[in-house]
Order: sequence, then structure tokens, then C-alpha cells
Amino acid sequence: MIAVPYLSLTTWSLHRNLGPMRWTKWDEERGAHATVVDEQPQTVSLLELPGVLMSRGFAAMEVCHFHFPDTSESYLRELRGAVERAGIRFYTLLADYGDITNPDERRREADIEWMKGWIDVASAAGAERIRIIGGDADPASREAVALAAAQLQRLVDYARDKNVKVVTENFHPLTSTADNCLALLDACGGELGLTSDFGNFKGPAKLQELSRTVPRSESIHAKAMTDGSGLPDAEEFRSCMDVVRQSGYEGPITLVYDGPGDMWAGIERVRELVEPYL
Repeated sequence: MIAVPYLSLTTWSLHRNLGPMRWTKWDEERGAHATVVDEQPQTVSLLELPGVLMSRGFAAMEVCHFHFPDTSESYLRELRGAVERAGIRFYTLLADYGDITNPDERRREADIEWMKGWIDVASAAGAERIRIIGGDADPASREAVALAAAQLQRLVDYARDKNVKVVTENFHPLTSTADNCLALLDACGGELGLTSDFGNFKGPAKLQELSRTVPRSESIHAKAMTDGSGLPDAEEFRSCMDVVRQSGYEGPITLVYDGPGDMWAGIERVRELVEPYL
């Protein structure tokens, strides 16, 4: 049997449908993390989502940390059960906060502890992976790359016995280059994973950068560039998908839509572009 890419969805593609988003912020005055709630309508709950995705033909999902309404043991058990009943994979929990390269050691250590807490959540909810941001430091700094690698290795070590794999992404400044993404993978000896997002490499070298990271990625965030009406740049998107096809990638293609209008309609427009590649 030949493995092929399959459809996944990130909850970011439904961020106007899943209810309040609970953003994590740093409260400098208190020297502690705080939660800022961004009220949004709820047309589907996180517990209902696995069944909805299964019915729409998705085989996996990725969940942003700020979409968890509850992290109690009982809720995480419910979510895990919902995923299992739907027969899809909870592929990645996306920890969407934290700077493992922060020069302020107290702040950096607080963020690391926060990430460890979300590794615990991922484990309890049955997520196979957790995405950790590689850092906000200058991508030209070799010292920052070394620091990021050391912190990622700490998190890899913490997650190992919890059956959660740590991955990073070409997301935020430090990992805005293929060189740095691959350097982090090499530094962690193969235990660290990588997600490549179409929308995060910029400029004329974008496809070249993707062609270097996609073959070593275990998740693809298929984000289309959209206009003011939410219509995707089909030609640009297909050029990214061609890179994926040429690489022989066999994992999830996670659809990303964050444009205006109805989110499911936007997701379907991206899906139409992806399906010929499945």
C-alpha cells in the first residue's frame, strides 16, 4: 500500500466559529502569564469538532492552545474520547505563545514551564505532537540558534515519556529561514520534528526555502494567500503544492484559511486546490 498525503484542519481556520479565544500574554508588572479572552461566536464546540471533521472527510486535526475552553482532567478525557469516536487523529497541539530565545532568563524559564504544562495537556488529550515556536530572536544570531536548540532539547526530553513529539515550525523570526529550521533539527539529533507553513516563508526565495524544509517535515500547513474577498491565489498555492508533491511527502496537509467571510466556504476553496494532489 502506497502512503499518500491526507487532509487535516487547524482550528485557526475556524477561529470565528469556535467561541472565545484565550490568548496567553506576559504581565510584566506581575512577572507572570495572564489570559486575555477574545470573544467570538461559537457555532461548533471543540468537543463536537472531531465528529464534524470526520463527516467532512478530514482524517486529522491540529488544535491551537487558545481554543481549549478547559484543561481539566475530565475535559481532556472527553476530548480524547471524541477524537477516538470520530476515528481521526489529533495530530498536533499548537502552542501559540512563548519565546525560548528570550534574553531575560526569568521570562524564558517561565515560558518553558508554560510549554511543559501544555505538553501535559497534549499527552492527556491524546495529541501526537506539540508545536513549539522556535523563538523571536534575530535569525542571523548563531548564539540564538544554539539557545533555541538547547531549549527545544529540554522540551523533547520532557515530552519523551509522555508519548508526545515536539515539533517546531518556520514561524516567528528565528525559524524564518530554512537554514535555521534545519539547524535545529540537526542539533536535536532527529528527535525534533518540523512543520512547514506555506505562508511563513517570504520573498523570491520562498519556494526554494520550502523545497529544503518540506522533505524533512511531518506536517504541512497549506495556507493560501487570499485577496480582500477571501479568494486564494491559486497559481501561487499550486506552486507550493508542487514542491510538496516533488518531495514525496506523505503526511497530513493541514488546510489553513484566515481570510474574510464564511470560514467553511474559505476552507472549501483551499480544499479544492489541494484535492488534486491527494
